[in-house]
Amino acid sequence: MIAVTRLDKQLMYLNPDHIICIEETPDTVITLFNGNRYIVFDRAHAIISRIVAFRARISRRAAGRSAKKYLGRIRSSQFHCDKNQSDEASPVTHDRQNHTPFHSRDY
Repeated sequence: MIAVTRLDKQLMYLNPDHIICIEETPDTVITLFNGNRYIVFDRAHAIISRIVAFRARISRRAAGRSAKKYLGRIRSSQFHCDKNQSDEASPVTHDRQNHTPFHSRDY
């Protein structure tokens, strides 16, 4: 959501995905896809920069490492590798008691 100011100095939040066009006559008019029109105090370039910043913030959150912390956990009990078994050529020769399945096909 982006914040815009109406002509009566009232703060209003709009979903930028619903904006069809922004017209800058003496006043700035925002048209939504449902036909609603809002006259706002903000200029078109300021609204567009807010939309770009909003979308960039969403992209950063989707691609950032902070959202994927749970994927970085090491489950040592699940991915156990014994040095004696790593030297063997075939995974079929592993002892079933010491083998921890890595993929579903190893069951």
